[in-house]
Amino acid sequence: SAGKPTLYGSLTRRGLSTEGVPDIAASEGFVVGEVTKKSILISCPHENASTKFLAPYTTFCRIHQKSITCLDISSGGGLGVSTSTDGTMKIWQAANGEIRRLLEGHVYDVNCCRFFPSGLVVLSGGMDAQLKIWSAEDASCVVTFKGHKGGILDTAVVDRGRNVLSCSRDGTARLWDCGKSACLGVIADCSSPVNGIALGTADSSLNLGTPEKAPSEREVGTEGKILLLAREDKKLQGVGLQSRQPVFLFVGSDAFNCCTFLSSTYILAGAQDGNIYQLDVRNTNAPIQIIHRSGAPVLSLLPYRDGFIASQGN
Repeated sequence: SAGKPTLYGSLTRRGLSTEGVPDIAASEGFVVGEVTKKSILISCPHENASTKFLAPYTTFCRIHQKSITCLDISSGGGLGVSTSTDGTMKIWQAANGEIRRLLEGHVYDVNCCRFFPSGLVVLSGGMDAQLKIWSAEDASCVVTFKGHKGGILDTAVVDRGRNVLSCSRDGTARLWDCGKSACLGVIADCSSPVNGIALGTADSSLNLGTPEKAPSEREVGTEGKILLLAREDKKLQGVGLQSRQPVFLFVGSDAFNCCTFLSSTYILAGAQDGNIYQLDVRNTNAPIQIIHRSGAPVLSLLPYRDGFIASQGN
């Protein structure tokens, strides 16, 4: 189905107020709302749409030389970790962007990185099909997990991090034991790359299924959890983490790139065609809503206050 024609407009700065706030006018069809030194609110009354544009309050230009592919901030807010198409993974101070550590050891590109809840340890996954755990203090690689047959695309940490999860181009999501650097099992085996995963505590009314065999005593914190899989074959899947049983399968309009939990019942998933689906895990037959702001791929989703932040490839 063809979309409506795109409305184009322009903004013109006419001058500055005595407080240093720009005086801005919009072209026909658009209205300028509140303007501050750091934000502009633009609305299009005819389409009942509005967007607030925010300026960054600080920019770090010297951490990487090329595109940033993934980044995370430690739970205390003190450190950042990021990966880039320049082939590097770096830990830096969030206050000033000063580089603290270079994490070297993956072959080829590193796709994803995140801090453990402690903020002292980093988990990363690369195109070399390896999952690695690093010390943020001295940049040493303390554990390497091998078992995936394709590049790792996303990771998740279970509770405080005795177990971690990964998903890959090989179509699997795996659970790992950090203490013994061993795979505890394949949580899902799809016929299609798994682009993103998210782990959440399931609503108590949801039937997560029962494991076919008793879980290993090395599994810590998997009970009552549901794993979301954003798949390349246009499917969003929910799997009981401990049971390994499918909970739901939702078919979207294009490849799913990312997913997240808003609560124990509400989830979001972003697709390649720009659609953001909000679903209720208790009934995924029809989405609660489909949000579509542009046709650019949805690359990441993050819950924020009462809503969420989405990044798109435009």
